[in-house]
Amino acid sequence: MTDFPACTCCAYDLRDDELGRLLCSRCEDRVGQQLAAIQGPRGLYAQLAHHLQRGSGSGGPAVSGSKNAPAPLRVDILSLQCAGGPILGPLETWVRDWETHRHAELNEGGTLQQRVDHACRTLRFNLSWAAGNHPAADAFADEVALIHRTLQGITAGEKPARKLYAQCPCGGTFPFTLATHGETCRHCGTEYGHGEIMRMQLAERRAAA
Repeated sequence: MTDFPACTCCAYDLRDDELGRLLCSRCEDRVGQQLAAIQGPRGLYAQLAHHLQRGSGSGGPAVSGSKNAPAPLRVDILSLQCAGGPILGPLETWVRDWETHRHAELNEGGTLQQRVDHACRTLRFNLSWAAGNHPAADAFADEVALIHRTLQGITAGEKPARKLYAQCPCGGTFPFTLATHGETCRHCGTEYGHGEIMRMQLAERRAAA
């Protein structure tokens, strides 16, 4: 049986005009759209500011009619906004990587929003090159999709994913959600992919606590 070249991201066979590429045109377009949705003054990253205060899930700034102290800020949102957090950190890591291939330029100046915008712009500008040449193009596409899904879930007011606990063969347990791409057992250091975790036995809540 003949194996046809496939997209490293979605695993669909490449069309004749896509042969030699790592990502198919559909996956390239999707990543480009996700990066575009993240950046900008009305983008998903900028919208995090409207969800900083607890109870502000309506999409606009939280307004209190009382004279009480304002509600505490959401730590999970603050962690997403920081320089080394799971949004800007990975984006700039990919920019640094592509810079070694002479297909991106890192800019760590300006505000966090400006840095996010720059990272998204330069990654979009060189996306066609990555789709055709970067050996980790599929990992890049997966990470952008995870960032986009995380931001979209928060700005749409979705409830956080339910946290479950997996039972590692070593006897330890580790937390995960159904949307996880992979986790590492803190007891033995073994790394598990999404499929492996989904097949693992769930730990009893008391044992995992």
